[in-house]
Amino acid sequence: MSLEPSDRKESPYGHILDLPPPFRLVVLREVGDAFAHACAHAGALGAGTLVFVGRFDLAEFAVVLEPEEPLQSARRTLYAGMLALTDALAALAPPEKPISIAWPDAVLVDGGLVGGARLAWPEQSKEREVPDWLVFGASIRTVSMSNAGPGVQALATTLAEEGFADAGSERLVESFARYLMVTIDRWQEGGFALLEKDYLAKLRPESGVQFHIDERGNLGLRRSGQSVERRLLLPALQTTSWLDAKTGTPRQ
Repeated sequence: MSLEPSDRKESPYGHILDLPPPFRLVVLREVGDAFAHACAHAGALGAGTLVFVGRFDLAEFAVVLEPEEPLQSARRTLYAGMLALTDALAALAPPEKPISIAWPDAVLVDGGLVGGARLAWPEQSKEREVPDWLVFGASIRTVSMSNAGPGVQALATTLAEEGFADAGSERLVESFARYLMVTIDRWQEGGFALLEKDYLAKLRPESGVQFHIDERGNLGLRRSGQSVERRLLLPALQTTSWLDAKTGTPRQ
């Protein structure tokens, strides 16, 4: 996985993010779609480009990556991104605030959905060939724009409702970029097993179930005295269960 160096950090709309040197920042107006923009222009933008949307209610961003392995195994990049995202949230969270993952791509804070991530690749990519690019995108609900009070929507929450001292999107994105660099370095130096262990530790626990991730990113579940159940990553990525398709934001 590669990130090309660049020192461009200021957007044309006044946002300044303190990103590590490998990242190049592109900022869209509030009506923009970071994930769609990064996917549409990934080839021209190049690895290390981080697309950010300056929204008040969401931390919405996407990063372009260049994998070094075939698509069928490179999809495990989703797990690297999810680790970086949840680590970034944990760094900003109140002490002992539970942050977990609903496999494969939804983020929960104290059991409430705050958002999740997506992964894309060129449509014509073949499973056994290295794709030209990957895009990891995320959307995290920072504050509520609804008139309903806290706790009314029991399955959803926001960073502000969960007591995050700084619920703004800028700090979260800055933190994510740093954790992503660390996570990718660990993968390259020590293999995916290191990431697998950390990711599985963040999954919502299921009593009596042991998890593992295979080389194609599928989740294996073994229950005592039963055969292994597999949950396939590709179909799960195509459904994006945490995302409201009508609003383009995390489900309420």
